[in-house]
Amino acid sequence: MTTIKDPIRDGLARGWRVFDGAQGQLGSAGTAGTPGNAGIGAASAARAASVELPREIDCDVAIVGSGAGGGISAEILSRAGLKVVLIEEGPLKSSTDFRMLESDAYPQLYQESAARKTADKAITILQGRCVGGSTTVNWTSSFRTPPATLAYWADRFELKDYTVEKMAPYFAQVERRLNIQPWSAPPNENNELLRRGAIKLGISAEVISRNVNGCMNLGYCGMGCPTNAKQSMLVTTIPVALDHQTTLLTRARAQSLIFEANTQGRKVAGLEVRWLQSDGLLESDRRCVVRARHYVLAGGAINSPAILLRSQAPDPHKLTGKRTFLHPTVISAATFAQKINGFDGAPQTVYSDHFQSQEPIDGALGYKLEAPPIHPLLFATTLHGFGAEHAQRMGEFAKTHALIALIRDGFHPESVGGSVSLRADLSPVLEYPTNAVLFDAVKRAWLSMAQIQFAAGAISVTPSHEMAGAYRDWASAKAAIEQLPLKPLLARLVSAHVMGGCAIAGDEKLGLVRPDGVHYHIDNLSVHDGSLFPTSIGANPQLSIYALATRLSQALAGKLSGKVQPPLAATQAQAQAA
Repeated sequence: MTTIKDPIRDGLARGWRVFDGAQGQLGSAGTAGTPGNAGIGAASAARAASVELPREIDCDVAIVGSGAGGGISAEILSRAGLKVVLIEEGPLKSSTDFRMLESDAYPQLYQESAARKTADKAITILQGRCVGGSTTVNWTSSFRTPPATLAYWADRFELKDYTVEKMAPYFAQVERRLNIQPWSAPPNENNELLRRGAIKLGISAEVISRNVNGCMNLGYCGMGCPTNAKQSMLVTTIPVALDHQTTLLTRARAQSLIFEANTQGRKVAGLEVRWLQSDGLLESDRRCVVRARHYVLAGGAINSPAILLRSQAPDPHKLTGKRTFLHPTVISAATFAQKINGFDGAPQTVYSDHFQSQEPIDGALGYKLEAPPIHPLLFATTLHGFGAEHAQRMGEFAKTHALIALIRDGFHPESVGGSVSLRADLSPVLEYPTNAVLFDAVKRAWLSMAQIQFAAGAISVTPSHEMAGAYRDWASAKAAIEQLPLKPLLARLVSAHVMGGCAIAGDEKLGLVRPDGVHYHIDNLSVHDGSLFPTSIGANPQLSIYALATRLSQALAGKLSGKVQPPLAATQAQAQAA
């Protein structure tokens, strides 16, 4: 049996500087040992934390969030010789901890145990909350920002320098760095049915690129990769940053910015960090102030705006947290005669953009079709119905096929997205109003997916609506879907893509952040995550965040170090040697 090396435990043994809110200093320099709590009891962890957790840290750059934007930024800035502190609210977990179990993964690795919802509970949001962020738990789908999206940004948000040609070198760097390329293995049956049905109807279906290296085709990407094949920030950029003397704080909540006196909020003097208890949710009584020359927010498109709101950061045009987008997503489940086993094999390898090209980008909302993995817990909690009906559908789990439609929001004049605000306890919540324009896309998406599934040979199709039935042919499905009442909570919506809220733009009235990533009203604060997007992008966002963070971080590193930055190296070994 092949033993899989754990690069995180190896790095801790080499002496990485990692402090955990519940365990104190990890690794050979500390007493807590490993990221998985091995060999340390609760009392020992409390003693270690009380002794070893720093109360003050000075650095060149403090980065909040370790996902796609924070991970890329940490590698680039640390390789430039800058002293970096990387702050992550979630825990440090690694391949040794990833056991392909939903019961382990969701509480440990996701925001709100994979049950984060919009304020009205109508949309469930999947977001990572661990070292590596959503890159640790996503399904590896990698798309460049669509040209139509970049053209829209240039026209409506004065981002004239963000063209396909100007962004291409940054996409190329990241694709080399993270081994992003089209998936060459045959698709699993779940994805093959999308391809088969689409082709039969004359609809285009293409292969998805994935950020993997040596993938074993297990299908459990959403629970953390146990073989380290997924080229997430957890096993690529963050280890390089830690080898370049970055300090990582985990189970550490970035609460608020501390502004320098007499600057009217234009200069950040410190960042208040609150250490969390072992559950990773409740705060302990310990605090840390991180002082830096420059601060980077990369906590994602709900948490980054929330930090600015908690800090009462300057915002003369009231843009913080506004125009937050989701790619609202609807599901269509189909039953087939054969076993599908949607949990087995690479999760997303086939897609169709046919329904994004039917209308102008600012016309009726288009949508991208993909085939998601199907695992029992997520399936059970997404599936509508109760009691015997629900049990009967769960009994058909192995023969169930799923399609999702990612609706492209933010372009139509009536698609203005949602707004991040703070609850009484200062935790963030997203309000995302639904309207006729969105529900028109929901209905069209259900019709498109049902037709494809019947073309692929489905016995029955059930759209994700509380009042929907299992329709046995295309004609009856079409008639029924046309009549379904479209209201929040009746139409089941989900999302794994949160974007916007700190928009980048060429004019401060259009966005919160300058084209170089620096906040318009705070001189030593940048934003390097998906909250920068002025709209959704119409594709899975990780590669767009990687490329944008690469561009912004290389410019920031050059500014702070006074040196021109080399491109990202193609492999981790090359990056470490650079």
